[in-house]
Amino acid sequence: MSNSEAAAVLTTPDLAEALRAVRTLLAVADIRGAEVDLEATIHSPEVVGRVKEVLPGLQWWAVEGKEKGSSEAGDDPVACLPITVFDWCRPLDRAEPFIAAVADSTAAVRWDLDGWPEVPEAGLEAVSQKFAYLTLSVNSRDLFQDEPSRDHTVHVHTRGGDAHAARVAWLAACIGSTPTGRVESSSL
Repeated sequence: MSNSEAAAVLTTPDLAEALRAVRTLLAVADIRGAEVDLEATIHSPEVVGRVKEVLPGLQWWAVEGKEKGSSEAGDDPVACLPITVFDWCRPLDRAEPFIAAVADSTAAVRWDLDGWPEVPEAGLEAVSQKFAYLTLSVNSRDLFQDEPSRDHTVHVHTRGGDAHAARVAWLAACIGSTPTGRVESSSL
């Protein structure tokens, strides 16, 4: 397990704007073997139904704890609301349907990238898969959905240290933004 530094590069109330930024950053990244991890806290039966359509075999448990209900126990997720959903190592094409399905729920979508590119003109070396991630926090400003909001935040993950600030600034510039100044440590 390693740690990355996740820097917020865009916070916006416009989900379409956040998704455009994500698509732009994915176009910059090496995504040849990339996967996406999906998580959400769901409060409504309608959202459960939409998410199950996008993610058959959904893994979930009651927010109050697995002993109050889980997919492992074969429980009905609607009877156990609110629930927490985690689905890992999915193909990239699952991200946007999941985001659409979660609606007003808090969620995080993390793209596990193969790397960030070398940028000689900016003095940036390539960053390996170990430290190359991109997270969209939906209806939240933080990585772990502890701060629900009507905003959506794009975070870029890199290796910490001196190169971190330069990489974050360069990635933010790619989407016409500047770093917000918020940085969180992320165990991966």
